[in-house]
Order: sequence, then C-alpha cells, then structure tokens
Amino acid sequence: MRTTVQELCELLGGTLAGDGSVTIDDVASPESATPDHIVYTASPAQYRRLEGHPGAVILDHETHEACPHAESDAPRILVEDPQAAFIQAMLHFRPPAPRQQTGISPHAFVDPSATIGEDCNIHPGAHIGPGVTLGKGCDIHPGVVIAADCRLGDNVTVYPNAVLYAGVSVGNRVIIHATAVIGADGFGYRLEQGRFAKIPHTGTVVLEDDVEIGAGTTVDRAMIGATVIGEGTKLDNQVMIAHNCQLGKHNAYASQVGFAGSVTTGDYVRCAGQVGVADHAHIGTGSTLGAKAGIRGTVPDGETYHGIPAGPEREQIKLHLTLRKVPEMRSQLGQLARQVQQLQDQIENLNDRRTGSAAA
Repeated sequence: MRTTVQELCELLGGTLAGDGSVTIDDVASPESATPDHIVYTASPAQYRRLEGHPGAVILDHETHEACPHAESDAPRILVEDPQAAFIQAMLHFRPPAPRQQTGISPHAFVDPSATIGEDCNIHPGAHIGPGVTLGKGCDIHPGVVIAADCRLGDNVTVYPNAVLYAGVSVGNRVIIHATAVIGADGFGYRLEQGRFAKIPHTGTVVLEDDVEIGAGTTVDRAMIGATVIGEGTKLDNQVMIAHNCQLGKHNAYASQVGFAGSVTTGDYVRCAGQVGVADHAHIGTGSTLGAKAGIRGTVPDGETYHGIPAGPEREQIKLHLTLRKVPEMRSQLGQLARQVQQLQDQIENLNDRRTGSAAA
C-alpha cells in the first residue's frame, strides 16, 4: 500500500523533516532501496550506508544532523528509537498473514486421552501422545511429535519435525522452531568395569512463558528435577542446553552456544556465538559473554567476559594487545641476547689478556 511520508510519520509518532508528500510502498535495506522505499540505520556509525539513497529515511532525532540526508530535501522521520520505528513501518507495509483456523487434520494422530484446547490447529503428520494437554490456540505443524504427558500452555507454536519427549512442560506463547528436540536424555554416564553405564534421566524440561527455541536446538531433560528455560529467554538455532541447567529470565543466546550440565544463570544474560560453558558454572545477572568465550566457575553480575579461558573484557583486551607485540618483543630479545653475548666475549678476551700479561 502506498503511503505518504507524512502519514507514516504520524503513524510512527515522529517529527517530519523534508517533503512529507513523497509516497513510499515498502521498507528496504539501504543497499537495495529505491526511491519508493524507506530505510533506517541502527546508529550514526552506519550513516555512510545511506549515501546515494534518494528516498525517505528514519533517523535518530538526536544525531540526525550527522547524516548525509540532513543537508538534502529527502524526507526524514526523526524518532527516539529508529529500529523500533522501522519495525512498526515494516509491519505497516508487510502485515503478518492472519492465522488460519484449520482444526485437527484427519491425517494427524491424536491419542484419545489427550486434551486439546479450543482453536488449536494440528496439521497432517503430527503425533499427539497419551495424556498430552494443549491449551487454546496452539499450532502444531506437520511432523511434530509431542510424547506422553506433555503439557503446553496457550498459543504455543511448534514448527515442523520438532520433538517434545514425554513429560515436558511448556508455558504460554512459546515458539519452538523446526527440528528442535526438547527433553532428550542428558549426556550422563559412569564407568563401571571398563564400560560406560547410562545414568537414568527421570527429570523433565520446563519452558516458561514467552520462550523461543531456535531450529535444531536441543534442551536435555534433568537427571532429577527439571532443566528450566526461564521466562522470555530466546535461544538461537543449534544451541545446546544440557541436563539440569537453570536459565534465568530474558536470556538471549546466539547460535552454537553450548552449556554443559547444571549451569545456572541470572536474568538478562547474553551469549554471542559459540560460547562454551563448563558444568556447574554460574553466569551472573546482566552479564555478557563474547563470541567463543570459554567459561568456567563464576561470572559476576554485570560483567563482560571474552577469550579462552575467558576473563574480564579489559584484561582480555590488554592480553590481546600484548600478544600482538610478541613477534616484535621476540626480535628485540634476540638482539639483546646477541649484544649480551658480544659483551661476554669482549669481557672474556680482556680477562685472557690480563691473565697473559700477569704471567709474563
């Protein structure tokens, strides 16, 4: 739908600069935009990406004067949060498709003992086991397996080929993406007479309200008790959470993060890609772990850790800067060693001469 910049500005609650009569019909990235598109950048450091874009932009009202568009007639919408405004504009031009009410497919298996809430969609090929409870408004996509005695809250979406093992508990508004596996046995074994004996895992997994589980992510069941993913926590694709972990609220982990068993976290913990956390570690509230950080022990609240083994950000920066100087330092040490050897040789020569003179 074509919309004038003035109309969009009013929708976004922003301040208009430039020509508000220009019409636009979509959002786009700065690199692919045409004059019919509106774009944004996340920060002033990215304003160079807007060079050459003739169309409308959404800018931070405090820093917009640093943008190349500030001295042009191109329409600008000035807001406090450009990303939030851009998302609102995106939903205006690209509204989500309305949810279709399809009911229970005759090609799905639903055990007679299962309890299915109103307005649920269960697609062909899905399997709902005995004793399962689904709240209202759930969407269970093709190939999903929900094993015995799982309990799902309201408005849960489980995408194709995800598996929920028996007894898993899922809160309201949870999203589980394709091929995720929730509630498989934890990786627990003990050596008995030279062979690995499996340790039974009789616990469960609890996904609290508003959790999102990425595609291919795995959350293992506890040996006893529950592995808990706290309210509002978001796990990217291919994240591994081992048995008995207790994750706080509103954590966010990027792809390929791996937590060993019994790790605990506070709230609002963020992990960049490929972070590895050893068993029984604790990550404090508000902490951030940089990409590929290797964590053992305790990360205090509010700290940022980097490196393998990981340490506080400032220490790791100093270490990195020092390591960059190692080749130069090695060369200098070599020169110093040669100079010392030359001095030792000269001293020995002088001593030899003195000894010879004394003997004469």
